[in-house]
Amino acid sequence: MLDWIKNISKEYPDFWKLYLNKFETKSKRFICINFDKSGLNPKKDVILSIGCVGIHDEIIRVGDNFEVMLFQYKFLHDNGMSNSFLIESKFTKLAEPQAIQSFIDFIGSSILVGHRIYQDIELLNEALEKLGCGKIKNEAIDIEIMYQKLQDTPNKNYSLKDLLSIFKLQEKENSTVSDNALQVALLFLKLKSKLGFK
Repeated sequence: MLDWIKNISKEYPDFWKLYLNKFETKSKRFICINFDKSGLNPKKDVILSIGCVGIHDEIIRVGDNFEVMLFQYKFLHDNGMSNSFLIESKFTKLAEPQAIQSFIDFIGSSILVGHRIYQDIELLNEALEKLGCGKIKNEAIDIEIMYQKLQDTPNKNYSLKDLLSIFKLQEKENSTVSDNALQVALLFLKLKSKLGFK
């Protein structure tokens, strides 16, 4: 509860200080994110890859993208998992500290959009804590919650696949995190329009 007291005189890494300074003005940029994760427990699971695409002025900016695969050899080794997907991937590959720093530099103060985004944010906050940083400051929007509001079904779960089917958007076979981030972007714009959300 009083964690902020011990952080008063804490010296943060330079990239984190630059990130914190970006919140002086409200961003109009949305970043649709998708994380591939080893699981949902932020204390023991890790981020394996990140895909993002930006939206500005109601337009998906395909050139405003970010994708990275994280070297998580220790995690994979300790859990008896193969690293062949790492070797085969064409994504940029970085160690977790460099990948997280690059991601933070990319998102800046943008509003983050995702499907069950709280799961991604919990894992991201764990990775940031390892780097001596605070918790992510960005506003976050969840497309599942948007759809629950639209349908007035707060207790019903909708997978990304469910939402794609409902909105008649094609699901790509063997999709990457970047493909999924683009799907999140398409769904977000549709839901934003239906909810009259500015």
